[in-house]
Amino acid sequence: MKRSARGVLVLALKIVLALVFGLPLLFMVVSSFKPDTQIFGDLGGIQAFLPVGDLSLDNYTGVFDRVPFAQFLLNSVIISVTTVVLGIIVNSMAAFALSRMRMPGRKWALGVVLATLIVPFEVMALPLLWEVNQLPYFDGAHIVQGWLDTYTVQIVPFVANAFSIFLFYQYFDSIPKELDEAARVDGAGWFRIYRTVIMPLAGPAVATVAILTFLPAWNQYLWPLMVTQSEAVRPAMVGIDYFKQLNTSWGQIMAYASIITIPVLALFVAFQRSFVNSIASQGLKG
Repeated sequence: MKRSARGVLVLALKIVLALVFGLPLLFMVVSSFKPDTQIFGDLGGIQAFLPVGDLSLDNYTGVFDRVPFAQFLLNSVIISVTTVVLGIIVNSMAAFALSRMRMPGRKWALGVVLATLIVPFEVMALPLLWEVNQLPYFDGAHIVQGWLDTYTVQIVPFVANAFSIFLFYQYFDSIPKELDEAARVDGAGWFRIYRTVIMPLAGPAVATVAILTFLPAWNQYLWPLMVTQSEAVRPAMVGIDYFKQLNTSWGQIMAYASIITIPVLALFVAFQRSFVNSIASQGLKG
């Protein structure tokens, strides 16, 4: 009897959580097909979450008419995917050195890396802006000063990530070190051990870092707003500001938000099993 009551309670809690997180998404998607007058008219009832009334694709076509959405979306994909790929390589190599290689001070180095997590990005934004504006940049023809208004300034500052290093470190630390010793007996160096022994076993950690790196890269708003001026390099999140100018169209905003949410959901669905396995294994270890 107690087990059945507990099961009902857990099920009810899951339903409540699903509604809390799912209803805003449902409202966003449903509202993207409605005109503004109907969106506000349906707010007082259940109709706000139902695809009823005057439904059309006008908001979606309006998105492409109002802003260069295809360019914004391409920019976000380039920035996010490049940040994820470089982040996995850089952070996994750093974590491998801290976890597997015997060198003095590695625990202190890990502590310093983790200490950077307490510093909010807003504190570093202005100093970082000054720094990237002093760096040389090759624009294809000659070297100029400053990275502003480029893909580089939106990618490089976010490749190294303390939390990603910590996740890789935790996962690498759980892999038996006897594998390293066996590989070194066969003549393998540290890079070969990293590439052929450790990384093939780190699939769940890679999936977790990929998701946790992609989300902030895709949702980045403040930094691109500070460092980009041309539409050629602006990501999708900054593009939503175009709908707040002059006459605000809430239906188009909902359509815009629905489209840019799809890649995030697709990534999570693709890596969901590995992500859950990684969290579960780290929880069991702890």
